Formats: sequence, structure tokens, C-alpha cells
Amino acid sequence: MTEEEIKDSSAENAEELSENVSAGEEKKEAEKKDKKHKGACRELEAKVIELESENGKLKQSLSEAEDKYMRLYAEYDNFRKRTAKEKESIYGDAYSDAVTNILPIIDTLEIAAGCSGDKITEGVRMTLKQFTDVLEKLGIEEIHTEKGDEFDPAFHNAVMSEDSAEVASGCVANVLRKGYKKGDKVFRYVMVSVAN
Repeated sequence: MTEEEIKDSSAENAEELSENVSAGEEKKEAEKKDKKHKGACRELEAKVIELESENGKLKQSLSEAEDKYMRLYAEYDNFRKRTAKEKESIYGDAYSDAVTNILPIIDTLEIAAGCSGDKITEGVRMTLKQFTDVLEKLGIEEIHTEKGDEFDPAFHNAVMSEDSAEVASGCVANVLRKGYKKGDKVFRYVMVSVAN
């Protein structure tokens, strides 16, 4: 072999050796990348499992919340219906009680209609007494107002004004019609005239 052939052979061997070293380094580099990739995959798989577990818990929590909501809604709907029925029942009972208390007054008026003279006057007095008794049973009371009382728009309805030397200005001059209330609820205001 000549010196040139040896040089060429050495160069080829060196080149081949360099390629082998490069291939080995590339292989090592690829193995490193593969290990990194596998590690990242394992981390992602662990994260996916963790997220799936958390998602399952959230779904469970949502399902429980929906169940509570549906129960509460059903409970409220039942309460609303029950309250409406009770309200209707109370109104019907109150109406029935009022009519039942008024019917005896009609009986007394029918008896008085068949009488004459003093018996009619007595029948009217009895009827008036029955009316006041019924109102008392129902808890309805007269709004007591007298001439000279201070005008109160919460209980009085002024339909006219008049000059009066007996009563101070802004006070009740005359009671024209009685008023009635139950507690704070006024059923009919006292109709009055007010002094100027």
C-alpha cells in the first residue's frame, strides 16, 4: 500500500469513525429525548387521571346540588299550593260565619214586619241589638267620634265644612254616619262635617 492509499484509508476510517461517533451521539441524544418524552407522557397521564378524578367529584357535587334544588323547588311548590288552599278555606269559613250570624237578624226583621205600632219599634230595637251583637262577635267596633273631636283623616271622611261657633276650626262639627273598624283596618270611615 502506498502512502496515499494509507492516507485515504485512514481518512475513510476516520470519516467512518466520525460517522459512527456521530451516529452514537445521535442515538444517545434520541434516547435522551425518548426518555424525556416518556417522562412527560407519564406526567401528562398522571395529570389526566387527577383531572378525571376531580371531574368525577365535581359531577357528583353538581348532581347533589341539582337534587337539593329539585327537592327544595318541590317543597316550595307544595307549600304554595297548600297556602292557596288554606287561604280559600279561611275566606269561605269567614264568609260562612258572617252569613250565619246575619241570618237571625233577617228572622227578627220578618217578625217585626208582621207587627204594628209599638211592636214594630220594639222589633227594630231588637234588630239593632242583634246587629251590634253580631259585629261584636266578629270583632268589629264602632269608631267613636263626637262633635268637637279633632278631625283625623285616618278615621274620618269629611264630606262638607260648616261655620260653627261651638266647635274649633278643623274639628268635627257633626257626625253624619257612623264608621266601623276591626283592629287597624277601617271598614267604613266616619262621615263628618268639619268646622271652618
